[in-house]
Amino acid sequence: MAADTPITQDVMTIPRKLPEGPVNLVGLTRDGLRDALIAGGTPEKQAKMRTGQIWQWIYQRGVRDFDAMTNLSKAYRAELAERFVIQVPEVVSRQVSADGTRKYLVRIAGGHEVEVVYIPEEDRGTLCISSQVGCTLTCSFCHTGTQKLVRNLTAGEIVGQIMVARDDLDEWPEPGEGSGERPRRLSNIVLMGMGEPLYNFENVRDAMKIAMDGEGISLSRRRITLSTSGVVPEIARAAEEIGCMLAVSFHATTDEVRDKLVPINKRWPIAELLEALKAYPKLSNSERITFEYVMLKDINDSDADARRLVKLIAGIPAKINLIPFNEWPGAPYQRSDWSRIEAFADIVYKAGYAAPIRTPRGEDIMAACGQLKSATERARKSRAQIAAETGTGA
Repeated sequence: MAADTPITQDVMTIPRKLPEGPVNLVGLTRDGLRDALIAGGTPEKQAKMRTGQIWQWIYQRGVRDFDAMTNLSKAYRAELAERFVIQVPEVVSRQVSADGTRKYLVRIAGGHEVEVVYIPEEDRGTLCISSQVGCTLTCSFCHTGTQKLVRNLTAGEIVGQIMVARDDLDEWPEPGEGSGERPRRLSNIVLMGMGEPLYNFENVRDAMKIAMDGEGISLSRRRITLSTSGVVPEIARAAEEIGCMLAVSFHATTDEVRDKLVPINKRWPIAELLEALKAYPKLSNSERITFEYVMLKDINDSDADARRLVKLIAGIPAKINLIPFNEWPGAPYQRSDWSRIEAFADIVYKAGYAAPIRTPRGEDIMAACGQLKSATERARKSRAQIAAETGTGA
């Protein structure tokens, strides 16, 4: 496949018929916000200053009402309110796990729903966000993969998930309070929710640029991790245009097994994927690649698999996250025994790689890795159906 072949999907980012009415400012880049303000009547000479002021109100202070933007004149605030809105996804439901994990079901334009998960830990709070409604990749161990792709999320719908979580976590500063005074509970973002981020590149890039902007949400690029199943031609582009940390859903050490677990491997097999990954840390100035490896009983968890894994990634600055499989109704796999996971981790660790075993979080509310699936697409496939489609055997 030629290197310049565009990566496309037959999917719209937004509904074909856009609703008439005010323009939503959430998700616009700085340049996009400036252009929108000028188109809405803001004098061009004032546009840069107004963009900075409105940007800080939206992303640094979480304000949704133009009337609250007190460093703008009343007349200008009224003009803004006529032409624009500050709108984030609607929270349909909020569940809290026994371990403190929070799962939000949020509704976006068109009535579609996606899931967002906040995971609190002692030293951080990580928000797992979605980039698509559904997914095209049909990874056989992933609950989201049993749901058909509906559409890409807009940049506003992606960054809006962060804003919704900050609302719930009470992270926005109160009037008169400095932006850095309140403890930060949401410190990390992982693009590991519904969808393949690199199949929605421009919207993901713009949303993450907003999240990283120092005058807004202000998250370091090292606190944002984009997870891909291996869209090889877009990996270098992600390094150059986003520059965040990268994780790859690896999950197998042979093409034969990975073709079944992660079908995108048939298009870009392991050797091609690893070549692209070798260049990423240098291009993005990231320290290392994270290899995500779900532990499936008698599928990919042998000592031989562990030895092949460390041989494959030789020369790539890396850590390996070992993920005990999170079961879901109809799943065609079982979680590896704990002793098997520890033995696998020991081989990887002795080869010189960090190999943390991820503690399952939020399983009681179906919020764990690989379990996300929107409430509007709950049709269950039977274990036999999934096994027949993937060729794994029931």
